[in-house]
Amino acid sequence: MTKQFELATFAGGCFWCMVKPFDQWDGIEKVVSGYSGGHVENPTYKDVKSGTSGHYEVVQITFEPSVFSYEKLLEIYWQQIDPTDAGGQFHDRGDSYRTAIFYHNEKQKELAEESKQALAKSGKFKKPIVTEILPAMTFYPAEDYHQDFYKKSPEEYKEDRQKSGRDEFIKTHWE
Repeated sequence: MTKQFELATFAGGCFWCMVKPFDQWDGIEKVVSGYSGGHVENPTYKDVKSGTSGHYEVVQITFEPSVFSYEKLLEIYWQQIDPTDAGGQFHDRGDSYRTAIFYHNEKQKELAEESKQALAKSGKFKKPIVTEILPAMTFYPAEDYHQDFYKKSPEEYKEDRQKSGRDEFIKTHWE
């Protein structure tokens, strides 16, 4: 039987911190760091970081929905971010670090909107949920040195993550 895969694309601030939470599950084929949502073709990290390309840092996940559902991906996604921060994520500031869910089909759009509404109604956050739900746009893989950063540079990854404030936020709001 042929495996059927779908794509999911999430912007959650620095893409280095968004790979590992998704990378460890059966049914996840691959997680690629990259850029989406901008107006420049084939942007570089420098283009995106400068804020002039309009791109978000994203992870694009290839998953097998019969093994790992899109709903489960959304659940993991929300628990990695501060969905009330429109100016970036944690110590990473600027448009390229905004949060967004890029949907690849109408079912993903519907599930993303439902999960956002449920989070807003949960009372978990006092401020409004500002994470946007947008149609998927062209995805550009990031440079090789950004791929699987947590595996390639575990000490730098750990240090960056600790400095960012992400882990304290997750503990406070999700554990």
